[in-house]
Amino acid sequence: MKTIHHERPTHHEMPARTLNGWVMFTILLAIILALAWWLVSVIRSEEFTDLQKAARIIACSLSLTTICICFAGFFTLQPNEGMVLILFGSYKGTARADGFHWANPFNRKQRISLRARNLNGERLKVNDKRGNPIEIAAVVVWRVQDTAQAVFDVDSYAEYVRIQSESAVRHLAAVYPYDHGGDDEVTLLGGREEVAAALTAELQERLEKAGVVVEEARLTHLAYAPEIASVMLRRQQAEAVIAARSKIVHGAVTMVEMALSDLATKQVVHLDDERKAAMVSNLMVVLCSESDVHPVINAGTLYS
Repeated sequence: MKTIHHERPTHHEMPARTLNGWVMFTILLAIILALAWWLVSVIRSEEFTDLQKAARIIACSLSLTTICICFAGFFTLQPNEGMVLILFGSYKGTARADGFHWANPFNRKQRISLRARNLNGERLKVNDKRGNPIEIAAVVVWRVQDTAQAVFDVDSYAEYVRIQSESAVRHLAAVYPYDHGGDDEVTLLGGREEVAAALTAELQERLEKAGVVVEEARLTHLAYAPEIASVMLRRQQAEAVIAARSKIVHGAVTMVEMALSDLATKQVVHLDDERKAAMVSNLMVVLCSESDVHPVINAGTLYS
């Protein structure tokens, strides 16, 4: 049986048709004053019968009611704010310009902040690429770019960002090892910039359908889980000791080689293989020892 996949329609932001709020306020206020003057004139006039006066009063009242309804169309916007206008379930556009505006009073208005926001993620306990339990957390800087997608394509765009950010961090931790990668392998601990770029790219792909732009995403916390932290610390200490000793031995071998070469070149002393081996052994002990070496003065001959 063939499965038919239906693509979900995607909404895109379009500019809303609005009028200058101050101009409309002046016009409506002038109409109200004119209606009030006309109503007073009708009431004081003796040219109309009571029935005619009643009809004109009702017409004036209906006109005032309509004007009052028009006042519901006013709204203000601060910088980096948007107002989504919806008329009887139909998207009519988004107003972005800051200031005082007027639109169809029957529009349902939904205000959306376009400012950059910080999402400080909680610490998550996950496994890295090698299966080691680690604790990881990230901060995400994001903002709404397409208000139509944010309102109509997801249920709650703020909650959507939070859940997708957590999912992306979990996936990122499973892709990279915590540390001690190969020669060209990026690790969470050593490749902070590469990991941040990968996290930003993945979040942008996930949040694009919500009309959200990810400006930056970085890890704020990275550590081994408490149950293996002490073991991993000892391993790191051992590896640091091994690396230090390896560097010391390499330097000592270089220094011994230089000493023997200078002695032979300048013909300071002639040593046979046995004496060279003894000298190499003594120099290696001196150079690689962790404690101070106490020299022993040979009062006899070189071969005694």
